[in-house]
Amino acid sequence: MTQTATTASAPHRWLDFAKRQIHWTLCIILILLVSFYWAIWASDRYVSHAHVILESPQISTPELSFSSILSGGGGKNSADMLLLRDYMLSTDMLHFLEKNADFREHYANNGDFFSRLGDENAPTEKLLDYYKSMVSIELDEYAGVLRVDVNAFTPEEANKIAKLILQQGERHMNEMGQRLAQEQVKFLEEQVGVLEKRFEETRQDLLEFENENGLASPTSTVQSLGTVVAKLEGELASLKAQRAAMGSYQSQTSPQMTNLKSQISALQKQIDEQKERLAAQSGGALNAVSSKYQTLQLRAQFAQEAYSGTLAALENTRVEAARQLKQLSVLQSPTMPEYPEKPERFYMIAVFSVIAIFVTLIINMLILIVRDHRD
Repeated sequence: MTQTATTASAPHRWLDFAKRQIHWTLCIILILLVSFYWAIWASDRYVSHAHVILESPQISTPELSFSSILSGGGGKNSADMLLLRDYMLSTDMLHFLEKNADFREHYANNGDFFSRLGDENAPTEKLLDYYKSMVSIELDEYAGVLRVDVNAFTPEEANKIAKLILQQGERHMNEMGQRLAQEQVKFLEEQVGVLEKRFEETRQDLLEFENENGLASPTSTVQSLGTVVAKLEGELASLKAQRAAMGSYQSQTSPQMTNLKSQISALQKQIDEQKERLAAQSGGALNAVSSKYQTLQLRAQFAQEAYSGTLAALENTRVEAARQLKQLSVLQSPTMPEYPEKPERFYMIAVFSVIAIFVTLIINMLILIVRDHRD
């Protein structure tokens, strides 16, 4: 009779303990439920791994610096690698996988209740969050390597998605580089046409000006006239000196003096005529013609330099366009999983148990503190 009463009272004691220590009861129940999920219920997930680097044919001289030593020299393509990573995790990539890898169908019709896609017709925003939970793409900045991990419920699907991500990522980077290069080439070709037309116009204006004034080079003509005037003024000074010397011993009406005066008068007249050609107040002077000619010549020279510079830039841009091509060099091809790596069942159970016990201990401590204050 006593043994029966003791046995009957055991469930009562456990029930009483559960009521008094409800937080520990909940902790144990949660640990058991989570352990059951991770150990038995959770679906296997296969992971396909791929390691790639992004390369281009552009060759540059490596620079040795403190920052490059710290980064291992692998950060030269970090910007392009980050752009590639962002695209691989973008909505565009998700839509591409929907069309070519049946992304929605696979993840909605496979897996357990918590790991699968709950709604095959889920909106893009929720689908993108789910996609990012199944696809991990991380950049190793030290090595300059992009590490791609794809989770799926079958090894074939994980491998297929990983391959499509790499192929589409490379195609996108090439299209982006080629589009930029083509826009630059198109702009320079338009500028070459404009500058070529302007150069022809300035050359034509220069030729017409030379034909109108009957001078092949007004500047050279002005320089030649200046030399002639200087020479005539030297001869005039010499004749005037002779006249002054002869006037000291000859009459002003002597034949020699008269002849000398005639030469001086002729030279002075010739000098005045040449100076009039060089600088006439009424217009049409050679210095004005030369000034306008120099202006036209400078315009033609500037147009020629701009045109030749743009031609050189166009050729360089065409060469650079080929260097804009990006190539994904695969260090490790997308693997075909042979066993499910995820979920890490014992690890998840252990982590959850530690956290649950730790939180319960804190709650238990708070309860004891409150009881002490009440007493």
